[in-house]
Parts: sequence; C-alpha cells; structure tokens
Amino acid sequence: MRTALTVALLAALALPVQAAEMLPGLWEFSSEDMEVDGMQMPGMAEMLEQMQALPPEQQAMMKEMLAEQGLQMSETGVRMCLSQAQIAARELPFQDEPGCTQEITEQTDDRWRFRFECPDAKGSGETRLVSDREVRSTIESEYRVGDQQGTSRMASHGRWLGTDCGELEPRS
Repeated sequence: MRTALTVALLAALALPVQAAEMLPGLWEFSSEDMEVDGMQMPGMAEMLEQMQALPPEQQAMMKEMLAEQGLQMSETGVRMCLSQAQIAARELPFQDEPGCTQEITEQTDDRWRFRFECPDAKGSGETRLVSDREVRSTIESEYRVGDQQGTSRMASHGRWLGTDCGELEPRS
C-alpha cells in the first residue's frame, strides 16, 4: 500500500505547478486510474479507506509524512494550498527534492508535457488545464524501492476548492 500511495501522491503532485492560469488557493487532487506493474490499483477512495484501517500510530505517521509535504488527506483525495507565486513559477513539485531534475518538454495554453528524474523514480507526464478551477493529468514512471523495480501509470484530476486554505500553508 505504501508504494501505491507514494505513486498516487507523486502523480497528484505533478498537477498543480504547471498551469499559469490556475487559481491560487486550496486544491484537491484524486486519482482516477492507477496501474502499478500492470496491475490495476485501488482508487483513491479505497486507498483512503485502507489508510483509515491502519493502527492509529501508523495513521499518525502517514498524516505527519503528508503534513511535512504541505498535504492533507480528505475523504476524496489529497489537498494542498497553492500560492500565486507557486502557480506562476511553473515548477514541478520534485524540483526541490535532492537529486531530482525536471523539464517541461512542451507547453501550450492548455497543456504541459514534462519529464522528471529522481534517484528512485523517473518518468513523464502531461497536464491539461480544463479551466482555471480544474486540471487533469497523466503520468507514467519507472520506480525503484529497495530491490524492487517497476512501472506505474496514473490519471489524476484536480479541482479548486476556494481561496481559503484553512490550516494548510503553501509549500515553499
């Protein structure tokens, strides 16, 4: 489950930082179709249900891990707060991770193609701006976790919830 959640978060995080016309504020991202090593994975709702079934100390650890990344789980996905500066910067979220590189390979008014490489994962994807309040993304990657290697593919959806981010702060 941890690998699946990591892949889901990676895809979700690939969404927000591409679009120049997105609205700043609270966004929620969810996976719609996730495949790991050719196997269909549970949807975001099922993964969240599995997380809630974990012992309280493991739930707390997962929530803390997400909070360190400026993320919060909701009933339907992962929430994050995006500032106007983050949206304008057009940087992928892995750009500040140690050893990660990113490149936007194609950009039009409503579509961005990108590729990334990190020590444990590399891949490419596309983000499509449906409106200033909605984005859709696909990402394909190869990953390595310890001795395990594999591939993943995911389609994700992001929607703007409003200007008030509550307790979430934009990740700097």
